[in-house]
Amino acid sequence: MQIELVLLVLSTLFFASILAGKVGGRVGVPALLLFLGVGMLFGTDGFGIHFDNIKLAQMVGTVALSAILFSGGLDTKVSDIRPVVWPGVSLATVGVLVTALATGLVLYLLIDHRLGVSLTGCLLLAATMSSTDSASVFSILRGKGVNLKHNLRPTLELESGANDPMAYVLVIIMISIVKQGGTPMWGTAIATLLLQLVVGVAAGLLLGKAILYAVNHINLDNAALYPILVLTGSFFVFASTHYMKGNSYLAVYLAGLVVGNNKFMHRRSTRNFFDGITWLAQLTMFLTLGLLVNPSELKSVLVPGLVTSIVMIFVTRPLSVFLSLAPFRRYTIKDRLFVSWVGLRGAVPIIFAITCRACDVPHSDVMFNIVFLCTLVSLVVQGTTLPLMARWLKVSKPPTKTAKTSSTDFDIDFPEEIKSTTSEITITAPMLASGERLMDLRLTENTLVIMVKRGENYFVPIGKTALHPGDRMMIISDNQEVLDRNLERLGVTTPKGKNTKKEKEPWYFFLLGDDE
Repeated sequence: MQIELVLLVLSTLFFASILAGKVGGRVGVPALLLFLGVGMLFGTDGFGIHFDNIKLAQMVGTVALSAILFSGGLDTKVSDIRPVVWPGVSLATVGVLVTALATGLVLYLLIDHRLGVSLTGCLLLAATMSSTDSASVFSILRGKGVNLKHNLRPTLELESGANDPMAYVLVIIMISIVKQGGTPMWGTAIATLLLQLVVGVAAGLLLGKAILYAVNHINLDNAALYPILVLTGSFFVFASTHYMKGNSYLAVYLAGLVVGNNKFMHRRSTRNFFDGITWLAQLTMFLTLGLLVNPSELKSVLVPGLVTSIVMIFVTRPLSVFLSLAPFRRYTIKDRLFVSWVGLRGAVPIIFAITCRACDVPHSDVMFNIVFLCTLVSLVVQGTTLPLMARWLKVSKPPTKTAKTSSTDFDIDFPEEIKSTTSEITITAPMLASGERLMDLRLTENTLVIMVKRGENYFVPIGKTALHPGDRMMIISDNQEVLDRNLERLGVTTPKGKNTKKEKEPWYFFLLGDDE
């Protein structure tokens, strides 16, 4: 195939996915579902693009997941997850294990055995679907403006970022058991699990510190190379942990957590770079998975797939959540029910199912189709109803109208080392009731208006500058509380201040760091 044709096809697929994601965000449909749909539309049963390279799909998925997990750790603040670290870890470990075991046993009793899936095969099938997908969950919550109570959001973020490694360990162990045949060696399996987790944690924390040291001490002439250096480090963490017999997914997530919670050179540009890399990885991965499946083949697994979906949504996911959160009384019954509903299956289970096919697991083609169908059902049923469920269970707060903090009209960025906070507001007639001049707004100290946009023109104002309704102002302060008070005086609603009460830190947070 000519390279020009390849580029034409890829650009068309990416463009269609981006448009689908934009439409999906407005109507509350998970972007992941639409990306998969675009891949299926252009696949063998659609426009006829034939793709069945399992090895290539596995490679694409592995590289994409490593970048996505590192970026997830990079964007996660220790201060946010500190109060919910133990519930999150419990959900990401005990919850995954309970989901895999309970689902596997139920499926063995319910699935038609003419499919040829044994007990160990059912456990493997359940293990591939035992982790949740954070990207889909929070794209819906943010798109619909759902604010969650009781630290539910950081709890779900921590679970989603940390449960993929646990699920991966279970999948690898079950693949070895299925291929061995005979009596499973459970002692060896447990030892492998512990080794993977311990080495993964150690490698992630230490190599994350190594990335920080390299970025802060290697003097590069071109500033654009620093984000690439961090990306290179993330891939090194992933690959080297694999050869150390540790869990690469856990290591790369923790490495991102270490890097993201410490100061390093060109931090803002690096985060912006990884935002783009994450979207590129998701698009590539989801499109590849969509192209890989043939919708006509899903008919043969329609009944077992629906049975599996119902079991996981209404039985085993709630069971795992209630058991995992049993020691933590801070979560109400409604909180636990909502966490149970946020059990979205995403790209990771499909990647694990591809791993089964790549390892020539018996009946892996049947498992792959069941996993893909369950993912679609989960995204449609749970993904589209998350905001409704949050309101019904009364775990969401009313959406708060906040002043825009992103530079939509003013393309100005400040280094994160400069302790400043900015906001953009639109001047309204009530704001000018005491006078039209800037000084009549009576902003308190530590707060300045640094630029005004009127129509298509920009200018730096002074105290005597006359303001007009419809003007856009960029305000800067060195104190968020002071800025919020000023905005409230102007009639702009702002969110309540953050709780600054210090929680007791787990022993390992000294390795993560905290730049707060």
